[in-house]
Amino acid sequence: MRAVFGLVLIVGIALAGGAVMMAKNYITTYQNELDRERQARAQIVPTVEVFVAERPLHYGEMLDVEAVRAVLWPENAIPEGAFVDREALFPADNANPRFVLRTMEKDEAILAIKVTSPGEDAGLTSQLERGMRAFAIRVDVTTGVSGFLRPGDKVDVYWTGSIRGTAEGARGEITRLIESGVKLIAIDQSAGGDLDGTVIARTVTVAVRPEQVAALAQAQTTGHLSLSLVGVGDDTIASAIEVDQRALLGMGAIEIAPEMAEEKVCSVKTRRGAEVVVIPIPCTN
Repeated sequence: MRAVFGLVLIVGIALAGGAVMMAKNYITTYQNELDRERQARAQIVPTVEVFVAERPLHYGEMLDVEAVRAVLWPENAIPEGAFVDREALFPADNANPRFVLRTMEKDEAILAIKVTSPGEDAGLTSQLERGMRAFAIRVDVTTGVSGFLRPGDKVDVYWTGSIRGTAEGARGEITRLIESGVKLIAIDQSAGGDLDGTVIARTVTVAVRPEQVAALAQAQTTGHLSLSLVGVGDDTIASAIEVDQRALLGMGAIEIAPEMAEEKVCSVKTRRGAEVVVIPIPCTN
């Protein structure tokens, strides 16, 4: 009997020990899973809803509710000027709509700098920086770089004409660089940079300072202007360039012969009877 009791006691102790070990393993596994979950939660980045373009948006287009959508954006990486509130983007149910100032691609964030204020029109004035003025230049297929110009491009402006008030044949017609790196802000009546294909423009509008306006107006009146497209990222400054007909043909400048000084003649007059006689004498002065 005592042997049976002892055997039962030993089995009970073994089972209790096994239960304790199983419980300990379960608690350890649970604790590890809980730590992993806490670490995963710590890695989650807080987000905020930001409004982006639902489709490509072009210059001058009215911004409506269907053109945008809200997406989750990392809170610590929201672009400056982004809209996070629908009421701020479309106040008063879009009674005074906004217009697109810069072309935006699909899923690009709507920024305040890329759209007008509510009710404001997207005109050329929005393209002009402080102190700059808009000036239109007449062009054609040759002077306008065969229609490859786009708003936002930079061009050099050359003047071709005759210089008046010089000696006959001394200069003739000349071509001179009068402005360098001038920014285009409109092609004909389009101020957006998303023109499709080649456009043979009749006028281009440039942003220049007031003194440049006067120079370009004078140049356009007294001769004709040609544009030369500047490459993207080209920050070189063109030096003074001038070519006339003789320089073009490699003939050099015309040298004007100096005027020959007239020989000074001195004389005295004397009367011989009724006749007056002029007698040359050496000049003393």
